[in-house]
Amino acid sequence: ATKTPFRLNQNQALLTFEDEEVAQRLTKMSKHCVNLDSRTANVTVKPFELDMGFQFELHVTISGKKINVSDIPELSISEDWMRDKLELHFYKTEQAEGGGEIEKVTYNKGSGTGVVTFLKPGASYKFVRCTKYPFCAEERQFPISVSPHFDFHLRKFQPHCRVSKKTILLKGLPEVEEDEESVQDMIEIHFQKPSNGGGEVEKIKYISRGAAYVCFEE
Repeated sequence: ATKTPFRLNQNQALLTFEDEEVAQRLTKMSKHCVNLDSRTANVTVKPFELDMGFQFELHVTISGKKINVSDIPELSISEDWMRDKLELHFYKTEQAEGGGEIEKVTYNKGSGTGVVTFLKPGASYKFVRCTKYPFCAEERQFPISVSPHFDFHLRKFQPHCRVSKKTILLKGLPEVEEDEESVQDMIEIHFQKPSNGGGEVEKIKYISRGAAYVCFEE
């Protein structure tokens, strides 16, 4: 269960029911007349919004122009020189019949990795059939690893508010002379009665003065 902190303001109450259908039914009814001993209060039931988040679709595709290169040997040459060697290697490597003209090469000496971007779309697909390629430098041959490069795209990105299924928020409770616990009991009695659309109450919290942060589990 997730504990969600919530600021409960003056003359508000939170009720959690054992059955989520009760909470849904009371929310649809919206307006309720609650008997608070000496007076009747017209209160409003609101959905209990847990937190704000985001919804989105993540689309992943294999790039047709880029490949990831790893296990690049650490040699006593400059990074620019290594980029040039990688460009020449993947331009004419025989195992993939040459990737063709290269648009860009990035190289990270610390991690021994890089990304090769070809000019022609679809050129990278020639390299996915083999994961190891011999790389020649300083009159030696090193096995370097090649893997597909994945492109990530976020779509339908929009804010989303998570609403509790079992908890409702009561607003519009009037200031009364009775103590907080007595009023809380009267609210619970009202919303437990099936004749009022209610049901068994699992938890309740009422604030008559000031504000308080409460944690409800969902």
